[in-house]
Order: sequence, then structure tokens, then C-alpha cells
Amino acid sequence: MAIGLALIIILGLLSDYLFRKIHLPGIIGMLFAGILAGPHVLNLLDPALIKVSSDFRMIALIVILLRAGFATKRETLNRVGKRALLVGFIPAVFEGVFVALVAPFFFHVSLIESALLGAVVAAVSPAVIVPSMIKFIEDNRGTKKGIPTLLLASSSLDNVFVIVIFSALTGMYEGENTNLLMKLLDIPVSISLGIAFGIVTGFALYKVFERYQPRATKKGMIVIGTAILLTWLEKTFKPFVSISALSGVIAIGFIILEKSEPIAYKISQKLGKIWVFAEILLFVLVGTQVNIHIAWNAGLAGASVIFLGLLARFAGTYISLIKTGLNLREKIFCMTAYIPKATVQAAIGAVPLSLGVPSGEIILAIAVLSILFTAPVGAVAMSITGKKFLEKG
Repeated sequence: MAIGLALIIILGLLSDYLFRKIHLPGIIGMLFAGILAGPHVLNLLDPALIKVSSDFRMIALIVILLRAGFATKRETLNRVGKRALLVGFIPAVFEGVFVALVAPFFFHVSLIESALLGAVVAAVSPAVIVPSMIKFIEDNRGTKKGIPTLLLASSSLDNVFVIVIFSALTGMYEGENTNLLMKLLDIPVSISLGIAFGIVTGFALYKVFERYQPRATKKGMIVIGTAILLTWLEKTFKPFVSISALSGVIAIGFIILEKSEPIAYKISQKLGKIWVFAEILLFVLVGTQVNIHIAWNAGLAGASVIFLGLLARFAGTYISLIKTGLNLREKIFCMTAYIPKATVQAAIGAVPLSLGVPSGEIILAIAVLSILFTAPVGAVAMSITGKKFLEKG
């Protein structure tokens, strides 16, 4: 496993450097490095490392979400909070429903199967979106209107919403007595409980840091360790009540920032250094989950479904941004920022196949194709439109 980690670091750094030299986001190079090194192409990595890659990806995602929390100020959140709810739900509904409606015209699938496909495809990737938004916040682009904060908050809500819908649909397929309305009610409960746990945890950590004053590096490690425990809490309580751990992770950083900016600033600096390694780990390991042979099977029909779904997402994003005070260029940026898909598709794309869904291979193929198609395109589009369309403060 140690050799595998060494390969991930070297390939990740090299691909990041090469893609930046040709003026493309480095994360695209990391994704392709993971695809090449993964079990479906050159198979260079230890299978034991691939087996635990989901845990590594979660830790890396926690690091970037903590950074998002430490970059979120109350006045900005007050401006965009309500709108973030709309942007977090409406585009996902538009895309998921539209994919579910058009899929039977391209493939021989039932209504429940097309709905599962819609749920798999509909989620955006905070792993791709949040790092870009933090860079825009650091560059002071779009911060006057709170655009980066809006998108980093709404992308996390989007994931919670889609995953709850997906779990409800899989329950219905397996014949469980699943009440879709009750599942929908789980969404605000899950987010609220996650934020509540995050607030309590953040306040407790602030008190500990204020009293014992550990070094900034130790503070950063304590925050990461505590945030990881929140994900354990989510899994432990899952049979009884839904808790959105990722919402809680963002809340931890937000509360510490509210209580003490100097402490938050020092921790954020340390997290920024840790992110150098975590970013490589996240995107290379996401790449290892991509089976290009399966993606090839989706063909033109799969690409068409993805493209039509994105058009529906664009419409939903535009509608959710009405009366926000954003101009057309800023709305176009928000629409392009909502293109990338990666982490959720890699995590749940194979679930329908494992459940014996007849169209499971099609769903998996389109999930993989959506990563290959939207992650690079979305990353490039965000970079270009962000620099051109967002006002620099």
C-alpha cells in the first residue's frame, strides 16, 4: 500500500504540473492519472489501497469542506443562505426528473429504473466545485455578492437531497414499504441535525483551543479528527435518524471563525497545506473508480442523456437565481459551476447493478461517462468563466 501511495503522490503532482503548463486545471490531470493507474487500465495500484479508497476520499473531502467552513462569514451566509436552499434543490430536481423522462426513449428501461438513473446522474460534485470556490474567495472574485459561498453551500445541499432520493428509490425497487414523503422530510431533518452537531462541536473545539492553546498544527489535526468522527456518527445513527455529516463539517469551521478569527485563520492556513496532499489523494482515487470500458458501452445514447440532463440543470439553476441581483454573466458562471460530477457517481453508480436492477450496467456506464465528460469540462468552464465573469473586489 505504501508503494501505491507513493505512486499516487508522484503521478498526481506530475499530472497537475503538466496540465497547468497547458493552462488546464490540475485536477483534470489528477483524474486522468487515476484512470490510467487504476485497476481498469494499467492496474498499478495495490488492490488493498483501492479497497480503502472510499475512506481516503472521504477524509480528503472533509479537509476541503472544513476549509469551506473557515471561509464562510456570517454576513455572507445571511445574504445567500435562503437562496442556497433553492440552488441546492431546484437544479437537481430539474435534471433528475428530465433524465428520468428521456431515458426510456434511448434505452429499454422501466420507470423506476429511469428514476434511479436520474438520481445517480443528478448530483454535482462538491469535490470539484468547493476547491474552485475557495480559490475564488481567496482571489476575492464574486465575493461582493457572495457567489462562491452560495455555490459551495448549495453543492453540499444538492448531494444530501439526491442521495436521500436515491436511497428512497432503491428501497422502492427492493419492495420495501418506503414512504417517499417521509424520505423527503428526512432532508431538512438530516441537514438540521448535521448543522446542530457541527455547531456544538465547533463551539466545544473553540473552548478547548482558547483554554489550552495548542499549536496551530495540532489544532488543525484535532479539527480534522473531530470532523471524521462526525461521519462515524452519521453511520452509527443511520438506522434511526438521518444526519448530514458534511453539513456539520462546514458548520464546525463556520462556528470557530465566528468565535475567533485569529484561531480560524491559523487553522485554515494549516488545512491549506494539508490540502496539497489531500487534493492529490481525492482526485487520483476518484479517477481509479472510473472504468472507461464501461463508459464506452454507454455510447452516444448515454452522452445524449447526460447532455439533455445538463440542459435541464442549466434551466433549473437559472430559475433558482431569479431576483438574486446577479447579472447574466454571473448567472452563466453559476450554471457552468454546476456541471461537474464525480464523487457521488463514483460512490453510487454501481449500486443498482449490485441490487440486480436489469439496467444496472447501463446506469453504471452512464454514471462513469458523466464523470469523464462533466468533470473536465466543468473544471475548465469554471476556471474560464470565473476569471471573465466574476467581479474582482
